[in-house]
Amino acid sequence: QCVLDPSSVVTECGRCLQCLNGLKCVGVTLPESLLFVSTLDGSLHAVSKQSGDIKWTLKEGFLPDPNDGSLYILGGKHKEGLMKLPFTIPELVQSSPCRSSDGILYTGKKQDVWFVVDPQTGEKQTSLSTSSSESICPNTPLLYIGRTEYMITMYDTKTQELRWNATYNDYSAPPYDEKHDYKMAHLVSSGDGLVVTVDRESGDVLWMQNYGSPVVGVYLYSQDSLRHAPHLSVAMETLRYLTFSSHDTHTHTMKWSYQFVTEPTLYVGKMDSHLYASTSLVHDGVSLVPRGLTLARIEGPETEEVTVRDRGECEITPSTDVRYPPGSTNTLNNQWLLIGNRHTKPKKYIQLLLFLCLTEGGIEEVHVGKISFSTSEVLGHGTEGTFVFRGHFDGRRVAVKRILPECFDFAEREVQLLRESDEHPNVIRYYCTERDKLFTYIAIELCVATLQQYVEDPSCHADLSPVALLEQTMCGLRHLHSLNIVHRDLKPRNILLSQPGPLGCVRALISDFGLCKKIPEGRTSFSLRSGIPGTEGWIAPEVLLETPGNNPAVDIFSAGCVFYYVVSRGQHPFGDTLRRQANILGGEYCLTHFMEDMHDDVIARDLIERMISSDPESRPSTSSVLKHPFFWSPEKQLQFFQDVSDRIEKEPVDSPTVVRLETAGRAVVRTNWRMHISVPLQTDLRKFRTYKGNSVRDLLRAMRNKKHHYHELPADVQETLGEVPEGFVGYFTSRFPRLLLHTHNALSTCSHERLFHPYYPPAPSL
Repeated sequence: QCVLDPSSVVTECGRCLQCLNGLKCVGVTLPESLLFVSTLDGSLHAVSKQSGDIKWTLKEGFLPDPNDGSLYILGGKHKEGLMKLPFTIPELVQSSPCRSSDGILYTGKKQDVWFVVDPQTGEKQTSLSTSSSESICPNTPLLYIGRTEYMITMYDTKTQELRWNATYNDYSAPPYDEKHDYKMAHLVSSGDGLVVTVDRESGDVLWMQNYGSPVVGVYLYSQDSLRHAPHLSVAMETLRYLTFSSHDTHTHTMKWSYQFVTEPTLYVGKMDSHLYASTSLVHDGVSLVPRGLTLARIEGPETEEVTVRDRGECEITPSTDVRYPPGSTNTLNNQWLLIGNRHTKPKKYIQLLLFLCLTEGGIEEVHVGKISFSTSEVLGHGTEGTFVFRGHFDGRRVAVKRILPECFDFAEREVQLLRESDEHPNVIRYYCTERDKLFTYIAIELCVATLQQYVEDPSCHADLSPVALLEQTMCGLRHLHSLNIVHRDLKPRNILLSQPGPLGCVRALISDFGLCKKIPEGRTSFSLRSGIPGTEGWIAPEVLLETPGNNPAVDIFSAGCVFYYVVSRGQHPFGDTLRRQANILGGEYCLTHFMEDMHDDVIARDLIERMISSDPESRPSTSSVLKHPFFWSPEKQLQFFQDVSDRIEKEPVDSPTVVRLETAGRAVVRTNWRMHISVPLQTDLRKFRTYKGNSVRDLLRAMRNKKHHYHELPADVQETLGEVPEGFVGYFTSRFPRLLLHTHNALSTCSHERLFHPYYPPAPSL
């Protein structure tokens, strides 16, 4: 072996050559030159980007990633085909523990773990919870793989047997940033382990490899961790149709056109005598399935007489008879649930899919007392197996919550809290409760959208002010807290937008009282003996840590996250969903949406930082939040500046109030405020009195005087300042973005004075 320069790198093959003590050269695989492919048999393969060759395979300790853990209903004798259910395995885990009407107990578990892997060899170095006994070279690149495991178990109380358990794993892998213009396209077969990698621009096939088991994920190495690479699942026969070999050469060519694509089909195949499912694209409406099983395309045509040979090999020209089912979906008298399950073998996990017979009925019209609804009109679902339908109560359009019998006690508590609190215009209105032998039904106010829909869809009530909606939300929360009710699950999905009122007004309403809790009289907090409430990513850190002293401050934290989500149009102060809860525990937030030199951003940042503080005692009350300048109109801002100037006009320079106002004032006035105003205003100010350019008090004086004498000002000065109050106050706050917040903080010691009652919350009672 030769000795080369240590810095020499052969980039085309992705290997670097290092000189070690002048003795030999060692080839090291660069992580950036690898793709990572997870397959249905539980393997994670590191493969070459250039050839697809396997460099190493990691099996033990990893499970495949079956996309999103979706569930499907399979029709019985009427052959209605497969329909996707509105919940996934992670959502079932979140709703557990619960119990069905036929005595089945559901329990769920969620577990997170990080693995540290050597990308050169695939050797697992350590995990987040265990220190490695082996030394790791600090110069060696490492791969950090995060994984969340969701486990759901069904236990039959009648037979005293474990019916089944299902496991779904989600790798911590955000999508690949499309700004980097990824040059490859990966097509994976749903029927075997074939991967075809194509040049996105030319359509040339770069390489083809079969990994022996259906591929469920393709990943890239990025900043020490995995990122999802875009890939397309294609039915096995369709991929063969698209790819063909030249008889004269050993090269492959791709029929690189998406014109063949119609709609996704749920591809169902066999693995170790078990069934699995994968949403795939098909050619000419042909869905390939195991012999003897007929499936319909999801919300599409049915496929008759599709056959497969032994070992899953399909006929070259399958006999097909494609037709669309007439009319609407019929009642499913014999339904099946297609669900992910774990089958264990020595040192190997295999993701399987099996069929579970269900007892739920099909679409029907339900009438219970004064409540009626159709089971086809699902508005959403909540905690503890609750479904929400569009319905009617006594001729009025309402939303109907259907609650399982095992949750009757929770329903009673929710109804009681609704009755106690729904007189407020920003709390969802309660109408009535009805029961039958199976469920409890609660009729509540019907709304048009959630706050989440308002943020994610720019066309959803674009005329509504986000600040006004947040103010209404806080008014509703203040009402709950005044009744000693803590919501404990405040998030964008639980804040609804009402139907337009008589004047066309839409109100923000706090909803979903399923996790609400009332603090007993004489106490200031509640315990967590019933577990951690709330939704991951919106839960206050003290709740996660199960520390004593939990109180209404947990709602303030969640509301602070909601505030940032709304004003930033969809961002979260604690980052993406994969790292959010860990960042909450560590108090690591990032408010990148806000700019330092923007008045509105300075005000919003101050409020949100207070609300999401790790210390519950430091968070403001609902009354303090509502008094914050974040909610002030331009008219109120200008009146505050005037009242402050009047209050300190005769104060001596060394008075405590003036000293607080001038402390750190140079940053507020940007050294000399007179240098940052327009020439016409500078000229006008010099006519009457002398103003100190480094004084906050003198800046407030100038604002007050020009506001008082606005109509006497020359036309060019009026034009410069703009109309009162919007233009006038905006003229100064745009030039001095920290002026309002600084002044408000400095005058807080005067909050007890009657003049300042409109600007500060009342002092807490002893």
